[in-house]
Amino acid sequence: MAQIKVFYEPETELLSIFWQIPRKNQITTEMGDGVILIKDGASGEPIGLEVLSYRPGDDRFDTVSVELGQISSMQPAS
Repeated sequence: MAQIKVFYEPETELLSIFWQIPRKNQITTEMGDGVILIKDGASGEPIGLEVLSYRPGDDRFDTVSVELGQISSMQPAS
């Protein structure tokens, strides 16, 4: 199962999302609107992203829904 790690630093308003392990040789590309793509420096493969000036309820995520719960509640109904 894939894992996504999300880190939020309220003091700096920085939201970091990784779908792969951070690398020492990672590079970044600014995508606009305060969104930065993080890539592996050797392969160029995207491994995560950062959102600058993020606050909960940010309009940049108006189409993303995040639900926290236990895995058992996500099983299909029989």
